[in-house]
This record gives sequence, C-alpha cells and structure tokens, in this order.
Amino acid sequence: MQPIFALVTLTWKAAFRYRLFWVLLVLLLGAVVGLPMLVKDDGTVEGFTQILLTYTLSAVTGILGMCALWLACGTLARDIEDCQIQMVAVKPIARWQIWFGKWLGLLTLNATLLALAGAGIYGLLEYRAKNLPLDQKARLREEVLVARASAKEESLEPQIHAETARRLKERLAKPLPPDVNLEAMQAQIFAQVRADFESIGSGNYRPYLVHLGAGAKERLKGRPLFLRVKFNTLDHSEYGTFGAQYQIGTPKKSQLYQTEVMSLSPNTFHEFPLPAGLIDDEGDVHILLHNPNNVSLIFPLDEGLEVLYREGGFGLNYCRGLGIILCWITLLSTLGLASASLLSFPVAAFFSLTLMIMSFSSGTLATVVSQGTIAGFNEETSQMGHSSLDVVVVPFFRVLLNLFNLVQSFAPIDALSTGRSIPPEMLARAILTIVGIVGGVMAGVGIYLFHRRELATAQGTH
Repeated sequence: MQPIFALVTLTWKAAFRYRLFWVLLVLLLGAVVGLPMLVKDDGTVEGFTQILLTYTLSAVTGILGMCALWLACGTLARDIEDCQIQMVAVKPIARWQIWFGKWLGLLTLNATLLALAGAGIYGLLEYRAKNLPLDQKARLREEVLVARASAKEESLEPQIHAETARRLKERLAKPLPPDVNLEAMQAQIFAQVRADFESIGSGNYRPYLVHLGAGAKERLKGRPLFLRVKFNTLDHSEYGTFGAQYQIGTPKKSQLYQTEVMSLSPNTFHEFPLPAGLIDDEGDVHILLHNPNNVSLIFPLDEGLEVLYREGGFGLNYCRGLGIILCWITLLSTLGLASASLLSFPVAAFFSLTLMIMSFSSGTLATVVSQGTIAGFNEETSQMGHSSLDVVVVPFFRVLLNLFNLVQSFAPIDALSTGRSIPPEMLARAILTIVGIVGGVMAGVGIYLFHRRELATAQGTH
C-alpha cells in the first residue's frame, strides 16, 4: 500500500499546487456563512430550513462536485501532458495503483472538505435555531432536526390485479371485435381499477390502515405523529382549495381524534401533527378520510397518505446524508479520472461536464427513449419522425437514463430538509450502487484505458 499512499500524497500536493484547496475553502465558507447572511428567512421553520439546509447543502454539493470533476481531470491529464506521470510509471508501481492512488487521494480530499462544510452548516443551524420563536423552535425540533420514518398502508396491488382479472374475464365472456388488442384492453382495465382505488367520491369515506410495527404503542408513547397527505382532482386542477376531514384512531382500542374540515390545495404535500395515543395495541393507526366536496378527490396510492414518526436523532441522520453526498462527489471524481485516462485535459473536462449536464436533463432523455427517436413529433405529417442515428443514440440514451435514475434515486438533501430518516441501509445501498456498481464500471474502464495508453509518446512541445 505504500506506493498508493504516496500517490495520495501527490494528489493532495497537486490540490495545494493548483491552490484549489484554499479556493474551495473560501467558496465553501461563502456558501455556508455568506448565503444565510445574504438571504434572510421569514422566521418560520420552512424558511429557516430552506436556507440553512436546502440552499447551503445544495450549494456545497454543487461547488464540491464541480471542483472534484475539474481536479480529477486535471490531476491525471496534466501529469500526462507535462510528462510528470512518466517519472512515476518507471518506478515499481502498477498502472492500476497509480490510478487508484489518485482516486483515493481525491476521495480523502473531498471527504475532508465535505466534513468541514458539513460541520459548519450543523454549527450554524444550531446557533441560528436559538433565535427562532418558541413555537417555531419546538416545530424545528419535532419536524426537521429529527429522523422520522414513514409508514403507509399495505400495497393494494394484489387487490387491483385481482379486480382487473375479474373485469377482464367479464369482458371476454362477451363477443369482442376480431381485431381487439387484449394487452391494450387489460392495460386499460388495470388503469380504471387503479383509479377507482385512488378516487374518493363526493361525500364518501375512505379507510386507511397504517401499521407502525409491533411494540409501536410503547415505543412511540408520548411522541406525536405526523400525517402527510397529497391529493389531486379529476381535472388535475392546481388552483383553489378543497375540504378534507380526518378521523384517526379506533374506539375502545385507542384514543379518537377528529380534525375540522381543512381547506387544502391540490397537488401539494400537506403535513400536520397528530396527538400521541392514537396507536392501538397491534401497532396500527386507523384513519378515516371524508371528502365533503362536490367533486371526487384522487389520493395516489404511492404518496397519497403516510404517517411519519420519530425514529432517531438528527446528528447520525445528518452524517448519513453527508455520506450519500460524498458518494455523488466520488462518482464525479471517478468520471473525471476515467475521462482523463484517455483524453487531454480540455477534452476530458468538456466530456465530463457534458455528461453531468445531461444528468440534469433526464426528462429529455426519457422523452427520446419513450418515443424511440431523436427526431421528435413531425407536425406536418402528424407522425413520429425518425433519424438514422436512432439505432445508436436511443440505446445509448436508455443506458444513461437508467444510470441517472439509479443515482438520483438517493435524495439526502430533501430528506434532511423534511426531517425524514436516512436509514443505514440506504447509505449502504448508495455506497454499493453509486460507488460500487456505477463508479466501479467507470473505474474499470478508466484503469483499462490508462493501462493501454502509451505514456512515452511526446506530449506537445516537450
């Protein structure tokens, strides 16, 4: 390991030689301290959290990500172009050790800077929280500076599939046109059944059963629960408000709590606290939702209603969130090193930045993949266009989209800003997925290209 640790030291020296370390410290200091000073919150928990967690963590992630990408491209490509890597390659050290040593150096550098920035954000968060009003300070401790787990009702997919099969059987029992598409018919019936399960008609009730686990009554005794809901209307209107009333608990099994008719906006998450003591002996929370409107409301099965409860403290949850952010930054460093293994510094940086920008345009990639072409819809012919590049571009975009979705499925900043729990399993999956699988493939490609590259070729005018 001694040669690898020597490369780690050289990578740190390169960061200091480029003055990148000190520049990053200044930028991170500006993001952590300067941003909250320039943008004042409105005194509420939402505004406080938006600035001190969402904005600052996003800024730190962006700064470290861009600089990690730039340094990863520069530390290898510049060494090759300046003929410095040849002095290392002639020593008894394998090519993969050179590559891995630089990767490990970038990892330790990014981890150090992220730890410093994270500690600054945490300290500022605790300091500024003292200036909040007492009621907002209590909300902050219960809703943000906490790790809250989520529980939903059991999946209704088996019932939906069973009802779909029953309705399909009824349709097939009747005469059908000879050119009927059975797969399309089944998909249409499935969509109708799912809509029926999600819809609550005017004046109707919808029961929910949310299981918090055995022993939840004692484990969460004296601690409030939080109900998080989201609904829509049949016309997907985003304007106006609609009434909703909830009854939580079961008579003779738990306390009974009933809300007033609340005026809520559609297509928006609403969260409100519930008193303690609503969990029965089996660890269940019974919820009865009443729709008093003259229109039907649609509560999506995946995010329509969930119960949040305290699972742990904020400190460890915050560290796990920073760990996932470090996985993102490490992936960018791996991408930069893999690009610099073959390309010159400007080309490697351009290529890496292009892929990074494309990751923010996953909606466009999804459209191309779903349409099967990059030509798009032709309004003159009213048909989908086609291109000779579709054979290559569409599969390439499909692979990129799957990779981007795999990485973007981990959202620690949103979880921390809403007080959601980041369990250790999620951090382990992030390390395995982002660093192990996606980053491992990139590293394998980079090491192979670097191993095959002819370092003795004259570089420029040297």
